[in-house]
Amino acid sequence: MKPLKFYLITDTHYFKNSLGAYGKEYEEFMDSEQKCFAETQSINEATFKFLETANEADILLIAGDLTFWGERECHEDFTRLLHEFKEKSGKKIYVVTAGHDFNNNAFGFNENGRFPLETVSFDELYDYYKDFGYSDAIAFNKEHLSYVAQLSEDVRLLVISNDIEDEKHITYDDEFLAWISEQAKQAQADGQMMIAMEHYPVLPGQPVLGLIDDAWQSESDKLVKTLADNGVHLIFTGHMHNQSINVTKTEKGNLFYDVCTGSVIGWPSFIRLVTVEDEKTVDIKSIPTPEFEWDRKGLSSKDYLIAQFEKMIRTLIISMRDDPDRFLRKVHIKQTPANKKIFRILGKRLNKMTVGGFAHLLCLSADKSIKNNSFVELAVDIVRSVFEGNQPFVEGTPEGDLLLKVFKRLKPFFKNMKDSQGNHIDFYETMKNTVGNYGIDDYNATISLIE
Repeated sequence: MKPLKFYLITDTHYFKNSLGAYGKEYEEFMDSEQKCFAETQSINEATFKFLETANEADILLIAGDLTFWGERECHEDFTRLLHEFKEKSGKKIYVVTAGHDFNNNAFGFNENGRFPLETVSFDELYDYYKDFGYSDAIAFNKEHLSYVAQLSEDVRLLVISNDIEDEKHITYDDEFLAWISEQAKQAQADGQMMIAMEHYPVLPGQPVLGLIDDAWQSESDKLVKTLADNGVHLIFTGHMHNQSINVTKTEKGNLFYDVCTGSVIGWPSFIRLVTVEDEKTVDIKSIPTPEFEWDRKGLSSKDYLIAQFEKMIRTLIISMRDDPDRFLRKVHIKQTPANKKIFRILGKRLNKMTVGGFAHLLCLSADKSIKNNSFVELAVDIVRSVFEGNQPFVEGTPEGDLLLKVFKRLKPFFKNMKDSQGNHIDFYETMKNTVGNYGIDDYNATISLIE
């Protein structure tokens, strides 16, 4: 087969700046946001301008959450941007919509605070995005806004959505899984290679994210089997705003890869360049999103996005001490008087603790090179690296060695640990592979789909 190349971005979260993104309440809102808000129009425009002249591929995939909260004017503006890009570049665009794109309580900000914005319904999305995958699909499932596109003579793209009218992030029922299976089998019968795209990760981006229900496709194992055992070994996803490449194997011995990509408008912010070499081999490269026009206070675009990400984490840690209600609400823990008291006390300790002091709490010792470092800064680095991928805290590093001792000490307290879908998981191995990457490079990798 002839090699196929395409670009992929995700979570564009386009917000039309003129709708309103300023004021005191806006600044408070942004203290706890990983992604940008006011800057998203500028970031998207810079990204599409870069891709207009990027000449290694003539196809662009966009893996969902196209707008910030499904604002009508944002859909209108974003599709205008897509049409202009398509006309200027000659590139084909294939999208999947997601939960941020319809039926939300959307809002803008001004000097008076937050105010509501009109959003669109699920059944309106077809008319907005029909020219970006739907109208020329060779198979189309309107209930799920899912479809099959012919990317080249030899490769088909299966685009699936776990949203339907009035429901989001649903579990795929047997009827829809049968539709997916039918498309995969038809591709095999036609001598076609098939790859897939969905907004939600099918495999947790990092092991610890498997504890969060919203972080991955519900009843993931059913979808993995339906795809991999019918010849679809690769899916591209977004949603969690993290960079990761993960692999699993079905009971029948078939490999399945999930390539999750960071959001365009928040750190980590990358474009994927994918080369399908043949039915067995796929090469994946990551390209930083370009510099964008904004008052970045002298920072590069990368450092500006990192600063926003780290502000979110520091705000969360500080709120344990100063505003436990906010902390509990953000991490989805019940706001009881007992919980507020516990986390306030914990927050007071953690916010002034050194790495050595933290180790001492567990009767452990930290390497002298890190023992006087701030524990909060280590926590920020750990959380950021979970989303960045290629986590550096592996065995043999001062931080990695300490964290592994911590996980070993805590393991007896998590003997019956399960992920959000009820699967038993090993606490030590989960945390070890969360803070350190011992597997596939999350940015640049050549993967073999068939053993």
